[in-house]
Amino acid sequence: MSLGNPLRSSLRGSLRSPLGRGLTAGGSALTLALAAAAAYPAVRAAHADAAPPITVRYKTGQTSGSAGEIEPWLEIVNTSTAPIPLSAIKVRYYFTADAPVPYTFACAWARPGCANLSASVAAISNPASTADHYLQIGFAAGAGTLAPGADTGDLQLRLYRSDWQNVDQSNDYSFNGADTAYTANDHVTAYDDGALVWGTDPTGASPPTSPPPTSPPSGQALFDDFSYAGPSDSGLAAHGWSVRTGGGGPGIAGTWSANAISFPADSTAQGGKVMQLQATTDGTMAGTTQAEIDTSQRKFFEGTYAARVYFNDAPTTGQDGDHVNQTFYTITPDDSLYSELDNEYLPNGGWGAPGPTLYTTTWYSADAMDRQTHNVINSLQGWHTLQMTVNAGTVTYYVDGQPYFSTTGKYYPREKMTIDFNEWFIDLPFTGARTWNEKVNWVYFNAGTLTPGQVTTAVNGYYANGTHFTDTVPNG
Repeated sequence: MSLGNPLRSSLRGSLRSPLGRGLTAGGSALTLALAAAAAYPAVRAAHADAAPPITVRYKTGQTSGSAGEIEPWLEIVNTSTAPIPLSAIKVRYYFTADAPVPYTFACAWARPGCANLSASVAAISNPASTADHYLQIGFAAGAGTLAPGADTGDLQLRLYRSDWQNVDQSNDYSFNGADTAYTANDHVTAYDDGALVWGTDPTGASPPTSPPPTSPPSGQALFDDFSYAGPSDSGLAAHGWSVRTGGGGPGIAGTWSANAISFPADSTAQGGKVMQLQATTDGTMAGTTQAEIDTSQRKFFEGTYAARVYFNDAPTTGQDGDHVNQTFYTITPDDSLYSELDNEYLPNGGWGAPGPTLYTTTWYSADAMDRQTHNVINSLQGWHTLQMTVNAGTVTYYVDGQPYFSTTGKYYPREKMTIDFNEWFIDLPFTGARTWNEKVNWVYFNAGTLTPGQVTTAVNGYYANGTHFTDTVPNG
């Protein structure tokens, strides 16, 4: 294990907040942060730009063609790499009405809560022989967000004739009496913000065909999905990673621990695996551990940097309120060509400024506190894709595919950097045990300048090809 990377600057601590000249001239930090929030809209998830794919699984509680009621049990699965707010989803189950009488919907049970489901029955304007009506299910905001790889669990639905006569399901488009266990059913359709994303409706309409996975862009690149057993896994060093165990700052000096890095399974992550950085404290220096990992080679300069990171607004255990810093950044030694590109998420703020907020900062001089920084007061609880492009004299920061901030001029990096992640405490405001976790799904660097969409395509290509790690960036 590393005893502390000499490239790290001990100045990354309380003396080097992202606040300062840029945020204190002309107004308080709070005033300017609120002004920034007005100038920059709340960060949108990638889901807002393109409907992520989902799968609808189905089983029936009434297997006979003739039954007292229709019992479609549904389960919606997020098969994309982005979270999906369920309030954007509508699902349609198609059937034929056996008589000109109203049909009544009832929710028997639903894991998101029956109170968070809405339903309507409508006639199809161009009916088919197996469907002239559909039951549409929607979700209230209280149903929450469906993480990548997650499912809604059971939606146990009932649909019956208002005169309580038997229904004939045998000629219903969506019915399949053989499905007594959850099975993907493409005769049930799903819509995301009104766009058809799953299934084929009775008219034959289906979602646009997605292109097959493409290979990642060629050229110098690093990709890692952190498929390691633990901090002592020999693969970490072999793949150019160094887990910090040495002294120095930032935060609570001398509290860096290899045991603060782990690689658990996580159903919400693409590929089901994450790197977890854990910061723990009881309010004392002796009872504090912080986490940091970086590339052992300083070899990254112009190009595209990206990582999918899970930020937490509250501790996993213990009292909330810490000034904790959750990061993804690049850095060089604190020398005459010092360069640093920061993404620092402060759920409770810090250095006298409020949170939750993400600071993006391009540094020119740590000693002189000379940098350009930007932040918006906005919660980023959950998964987010952070990206930085370094090209032609401009650094551009993106959050979930949306431009967040850019810097130019002397703030452009001047020498090769390492890629780093850490989680640390700015200070220790109170006593009592608490634990904070930051998760990293994957990290990607490409020496070319890629758009957020190209980054997504490249990462999906690695996963589709079963590639857990690659590094073609020359050392030195």
